[in-house]
Amino acid sequence: MKELPEEIKVTYILALIIMMSFVGFIIMIVVMYNRKQLLYLKEKQLKESEYQNQLLQKELEKQKLIEKERERISHDMHDDLGAGISALKLQAEFLKQRAEDEELKNDIEELLKTSEEMNLSMREMLWSLNSGNDTLGGFIDYAKIYAQNFLKKTNIQLMVEDENVISETVISTEQRRNLFLCLKEALNNAYKHSKSSQIKLSFAQKDKEFIMKISDNGIGIGTNNQEGNGLRNMKRRMKEQNGHCEFTTENGTHLFFNISL
Repeated sequence: MKELPEEIKVTYILALIIMMSFVGFIIMIVVMYNRKQLLYLKEKQLKESEYQNQLLQKELEKQKLIEKERERISHDMHDDLGAGISALKLQAEFLKQRAEDEELKNDIEELLKTSEEMNLSMREMLWSLNSGNDTLGGFIDYAKIYAQNFLKKTNIQLMVEDENVISETVISTEQRRNLFLCLKEALNNAYKHSKSSQIKLSFAQKDKEFIMKISDNGIGIGTNNQEGNGLRNMKRRMKEQNGHCEFTTENGTHLFFNISL
């Protein structure tokens, strides 16, 4: 076989070198472009991260301001309103001792009851405002104390149990407040209508779900009362917190409240 002339060989070699150089140049451009894109993406992620951190910082500052305002309102209520209610009670007690007319004494007694109810309502509001109570443990402790005080002058026995509850688990102020208002409504309904001798409070936590159950051994809810204002209010409150309120009437009344934490 005839060998190619030397000039053609050189031409082929030069062409091959040029092609390899061109391919190398293309590869180098692609690598540099990819590096530039990678740097751009990293810078973009960094800026996004910084932006998210700024938003988080602003949100934290906003929450701190809200908590500070709540504490201020709480202190003002305790100092001003609390002192006013105490002074009103003392004045009413003084007038009751001096009064001779029985009708006037009865009116003063009603005034004392009203002032005591106002005092209890103020304590509940102070508890709601205190951000230090935004835990499941804080809610359950207050719920127990409230139920005990509510039922102590009745013949109804109170039982309390909790299951797998992590006391430090955070619960929002709105969730805590609405759960407590549902508890108040349920206890009040049981006391007025159930004719029960026993009420049981149960609290349970399953991962990110919190369940409160209030049961009595009374006569149950009649067909005409199953959608009364009390139940509608409790269902509405739970719905506003993305939770649920359900009830059964087998062997008494059993109310279930569950929320996602």
